[in-house]
Amino acid sequence: MQVGNLFDNAAPPSDGERIESLLALQNLVIERIVSSSKVAQTEYVQTQDEWVALLQGSAQLVVAGETVTLKSGDYLFLPAGTPHTVLSVSDGAVWIAIHLHKQAPDISPPATSFSSR
Repeated sequence: MQVGNLFDNAAPPSDGERIESLLALQNLVIERIVSSSKVAQTEYVQTQDEWVALLQGSAQLVVAGETVTLKSGDYLFLPAGTPHTVLSVSDGAVWIAIHLHKQAPDISPPATSFSSR
């Protein structure tokens, strides 16, 4: 059993975003994202579907050419192949992102060495 709190250790990084994987199971990946207000305006076009919820803060994005404003509690579905860019985000914004891949992503466990006798 894994128990955690989405708001523990949620201080924002000095710039960009901190992305932490909370669960990776088969073709499903759940991440917590903590944003600083200093984010690069990078366009993303992902190969997987993504459902994202803004738990704390506010953000403005461009999704497929349309400006979208989010506040705490808002969520958004981004089908695979949808271009999206974060234009601005409040310092300390906390997101949950759920990625649904067509097949299980290559998330290899750490290498372990075994000795045989």
